[in-house]
Amino acid sequence: MKLLNSLCFLTLFLAQLAAQTPKTQPVPQPDERFKADLLLVVAHPDDETGISAYLAKLLDQHKRVAAVYLTRGEAGHNNMGPERAPSLGAVREMELRHSMTKLGVENVWFLDGLDTPSQDVLQSLGRWHHGAALEEVVRIVRLTRPEVIVTWMPAVFIGENHGDHQASGVLATEAFDIAGDPAVFPAQLAAPVRTNETLLEGLRTWQAKKIYYFSDAQDDAPFKGSGPLLSVNEISPTRKVPYGLIAMQCFGFHLTQYREYIETFSTLDEAGQLAKAKSGWTDPILLTFGKSNVGGEPTDDVFAGITSAPIAFVPHRSDVAPPHPGVSLELAGPWGFYETFRHAHGLEHLPKAAVPEIAIAAGSTLQIPLTLHNNTSLAKEIALSVVAPDGWTDPSGAGNYSVPAGGDMPVLIAVTSPKTTSKTSDEITCSAESGGQSVGVIKMHVRVRSGGLPQN
Repeated sequence: MKLLNSLCFLTLFLAQLAAQTPKTQPVPQPDERFKADLLLVVAHPDDETGISAYLAKLLDQHKRVAAVYLTRGEAGHNNMGPERAPSLGAVREMELRHSMTKLGVENVWFLDGLDTPSQDVLQSLGRWHHGAALEEVVRIVRLTRPEVIVTWMPAVFIGENHGDHQASGVLATEAFDIAGDPAVFPAQLAAPVRTNETLLEGLRTWQAKKIYYFSDAQDDAPFKGSGPLLSVNEISPTRKVPYGLIAMQCFGFHLTQYREYIETFSTLDEAGQLAKAKSGWTDPILLTFGKSNVGGEPTDDVFAGITSAPIAFVPHRSDVAPPHPGVSLELAGPWGFYETFRHAHGLEHLPKAAVPEIAIAAGSTLQIPLTLHNNTSLAKEIALSVVAPDGWTDPSGAGNYSVPAGGDMPVLIAVTSPKTTSKTSDEITCSAESGGQSVGVIKMHVRVRSGGLPQN
């Protein structure tokens, strides 16, 4: 009887001990609903149009595609009604969501950048509050954990002239380089400490494996061979039509911006739409290779060398270009920024115009931002001159400047373009001399056209 009582007591004790022993809790894993193979980072609703045929092809290959838009496009025009400003942004967001749903992309985010109609990437980054916008993009990268990021080309070309486009490329590149760094935006990574947490986000670091760029520059010659050429003229096995036609039909939701064109092809039967789709919509899509953390060649397939296994954080190069020696003249503004940006992010191989270029409206003022450098131990007098072709008027900013030892001086050259458009580019030349010697020559190729975005 004593033995039986002892056994009962032991059993009860062990049961109570087991009940008090903490159970092993499973480690929460990132939400798989939002995992992306490819993340598109762009500026405005309709920016996806340039590669939507390729996205449709990826979806047929069971790739997961997500997109993030830095603005709602509220500064665009409206061909459908009176709504403008924030109301137009709400309309364009809905157009985009309908378009992406038809394409098959369900995970779409909009951030809070303000649509900035200028050609200056620095204006866009300033208006978006660069650091805050970067934190938001890093958050989306850590949430979606993409293998590949595709974004706009961060460079100035005639045609590729929207500062917002380029700013989205800048932010996507920066996020590619830092989203895997646990020292960056650590509150995103901190484990929540209360049930109703409002600050600590519980995300994980994420190192994407590749980044690519696309552009709508008028001249595609600088981009040839810079990355994979993607065929999209095949027939979709799920929808039984060419990928170009799928892209064109998805584009049909962007009526506020392209009503006349969309209504024209909407009246066509399928044969007519197929014929129209062959006019540009089924052309191969050229991506420009940015970086790969898994090896391979620039022209390899986008997903070549990529597996589902996460990779460790790859620290990016973050040094600055050496200072300009002696007395020198430098092109500043967006062009100068991109020289610094490409060097800091290891992107010196990205295409750039052989001569800096821009397109402006006829009769408008061209601004050429310059910096005079004096990295010597003595103050220097620098004479700055400007030469423009016939028809260009009202030059300002040229003259003599005294630059202190070890100092820099910003100078803004301004000149008014002819009132007639041209199919060729004019060349503006800025020259600097000091002590009777040339210390720098800056040339700018300018296309004078009808309308378009303001320079600033």
